[in-house]
Amino acid sequence: MKKIILLLLIIAGVTSVQAADRIITGHVYDAGNKQPLPGVMVTVESNHNATQTDANGAYRITAPEGKSTLIFSFIGYSTQKIVAGKAGTIDVRLAPDLTHLNDVVVVGYSPQKKISTTASVETVRMAAPQVLQGRAAGVAVGASPTVRIRGISSTTSNLYGYLSPQQNTESYKGITENGFKNPTEDPLSTFSIDVDAASYTNIRRFINGGQLPPKDAIRIEEMINYFNYDLPAPTGSAPVAIHTELSAAPWNPQHRLLRIGLKARTVETKNLPASNLVFLIDVSGSMMSANKLPLVQASLKMLVDQLRPVDKVAIVVYAGAAGLVLPSTPGDQKTTIKDAIDKLQAGGSTAGGEGIKLAYRTAMQNFIKKGNNRVILATDGDFNVGASSDDDMEHLIEQERKSGVFLSVLGYGMGNYKDSKMEVLADKGNGNYAYIDNITEARKTLVTEFGGTLFTVAKDVKLQLEFNPAKVASYRLIGYENRMLNKEDFNNDLKDAGDMGAGHNVTALYEVIPAGVKDRFTNSVDPLKYQKNKPATAAGNSSAEMLTIKFRYKEPDGNTSKMSQVTVMDKPVELSSASTDMRFATAVAEIGMLLRDSEFKQGARYDDAIKLARSGKGTDHEGYRAEFIKLAESAKLLSKSALAAVEE
Repeated sequence: MKKIILLLLIIAGVTSVQAADRIITGHVYDAGNKQPLPGVMVTVESNHNATQTDANGAYRITAPEGKSTLIFSFIGYSTQKIVAGKAGTIDVRLAPDLTHLNDVVVVGYSPQKKISTTASVETVRMAAPQVLQGRAAGVAVGASPTVRIRGISSTTSNLYGYLSPQQNTESYKGITENGFKNPTEDPLSTFSIDVDAASYTNIRRFINGGQLPPKDAIRIEEMINYFNYDLPAPTGSAPVAIHTELSAAPWNPQHRLLRIGLKARTVETKNLPASNLVFLIDVSGSMMSANKLPLVQASLKMLVDQLRPVDKVAIVVYAGAAGLVLPSTPGDQKTTIKDAIDKLQAGGSTAGGEGIKLAYRTAMQNFIKKGNNRVILATDGDFNVGASSDDDMEHLIEQERKSGVFLSVLGYGMGNYKDSKMEVLADKGNGNYAYIDNITEARKTLVTEFGGTLFTVAKDVKLQLEFNPAKVASYRLIGYENRMLNKEDFNNDLKDAGDMGAGHNVTALYEVIPAGVKDRFTNSVDPLKYQKNKPATAAGNSSAEMLTIKFRYKEPDGNTSKMSQVTVMDKPVELSSASTDMRFATAVAEIGMLLRDSEFKQGARYDDAIKLARSGKGTDHEGYRAEFIKLAESAKLLSKSALAAVEE
C-alpha cells in the first residue's frame, strides 16, 4: 500500500511539473529574402495562447512545459507547425504561398460591376491613396482606394498589419505623478473614484509580449482596481460602504500607507432593471486583425447570453460612415442578435464621431425610464474622420451624456491602439473602460463582472480627505492623476465624477509621512514676510485623528448628492499583520511604481514586492493574483534585460 501511495505521489509530482509554463522566444523571417516578418500570428496549439511578432519579427509566448506545438501563420505564407521540445528559442522561416498570392485583386478608381467580385471578399477602404507593401499585396499599388483579398474570412484573417508593416502609433495621455503635499498649506485632497482596469490588461499584453510598457500606459490605480477585494457590502439603503486600513509602506517603513476601500451594493441579475443597450462597433479597416473585430464579435456574443427577455439590444456600426444594422431587439431573440454580430466585416476609414451620435440617438429612441440605458463602444480608438481629436471627442460625449444614457468602452488591439481617446470617452460618458486582450478577459468583464460593468448604483462619486497637520507632515495619493479635482468641486453637484456599478469595489492608497519624520520630500520654505505662518498645533489638532474622509455620491437617476464621512485614527498595524487584501494591493502599487520608474519608489524592489504579493494571494479562486505574480516576475527579468542593454 505504501508503494502505491509513493507511486501516486511521484506521478502527481511529474504531472505538476508538466503543467508548469515556460517562455519561448524567437524571430520569424521570410525564407526567400531573410527579412523579418512583423504581424505573424504565433499560437500554442494545446491552449490557443497567441501573440504576434513585433516590427523586428520577434515574438515571446508562454507555453506549457514539455513538447508544445507552435503554429506560425501569416497571410501570403504557408502555415508552419513546429514542436518546441525543450528549446527555449525557436527561429522560423516562412515560405511564400503562391496560391494565396494569386488571390490578390487590386481594384483602382474605375467603377466595378457587381459581377466582378464575389461574396467571399474582404474590402479595405483607404482614406487617402497610399502604397501597400509586402508579399500579401503582391505588388506595390499607388493611388488605389480599395484592395480586395479573395477567400479570406474576416474571423480568421489578420489583414491589418499584414498588408503593410505595422507601425506602432499607440497613444497614451501623459501622466505627471502626484507629489507629496504639506497639510498646512494643502489640507484637502479631492479626487473622483475610478473603477476602470484597462491599464492593467494593457500592461499584461506588453509584458507577455516581451516588452516593458510605456510609462504613460501605467495607471497604478487601474492596476490595483483590476482585482477584487473582500470588503463588506453596505447595509441599509446606502449604495456604497467605505472601509479603511493603516499600515507601513514597505518601500519606506517610516512612512504610513492608508488604504481606502469602497464596496458597492450587489444586485442579483434577476433583480437588475431592464437594459436598453446599443452595441456601437468599429468596423473600420484598422479592426481587421484577429485580436480586434473577431474578438469583439466573440465578446459581445457572450454578453448576449446574459440578457433577459426584458432587455433589448440594437447594433450600430461605423467605418467611413455610420449605420444601424440591427434595430432594438428583445434579449431573448439571441439567434437574431448573434447573426447580426457574425455578419459584420471590417473595411474603410473611421468616422467615430458619427457613430457615437447615431448610437446615442438610437438609445434615446428606445429609452427605458428607470432602466439601464447604455451605449457599449467596441473599438481600437483610431478615429480619423470627422471629430477625432481628444478634445473633439470629449466635447461630443459631454453633450451626449446629458441624455441620461451611460457609456461603456471596450478597447481592442495593438499597434495603433488609442488609449488616450478611449479613457476620455469613458470618463466623460459616465461609464467604465476595459481593455480586452483575449477571450478570457472578455469573459471576466462581460460575464463574471456583468452587473458591475453594466449597472450603475452610484454616480459622480467623489472623495475628499482632510489631513491633520499635527499628525501628518506630508501625504500623496498614489495614482488617480487624471482624476484629481479642485477642493471646490467636492460640493459642486454639477461637477462630473466617476461611477460605481453593482458589486464593484474601488481601492485608493495614500502614502503618509508622519509628523516629525525627516524626509527628502518634505522641503521647507522661508517664513512669509507679509503674513504669519499658521502653526500646525491649532485648536483640535492635538487629537489622535490622522484624517477625515468625506464621501459624496448621487443615486443613478438623481441630481442631488448625498454625503457621509469617516475618521481615521493614527493607529497603524504591522504590514505582516494587515489583511491579505492590503498586502496584495500594496504589492501591486509597488510593482506599478517600479514599472514607471517613479521618483517616489524609494526603496521599492521587485523581489520584495513579489514576496509581499505571494503573502497576499489569499484564496484567489479565479487565479488572477497568481497571474499577477508571474507577470511581476517577468517584469523583473525584462527590467534586468533593459538595464543590461543600457549599460552595454
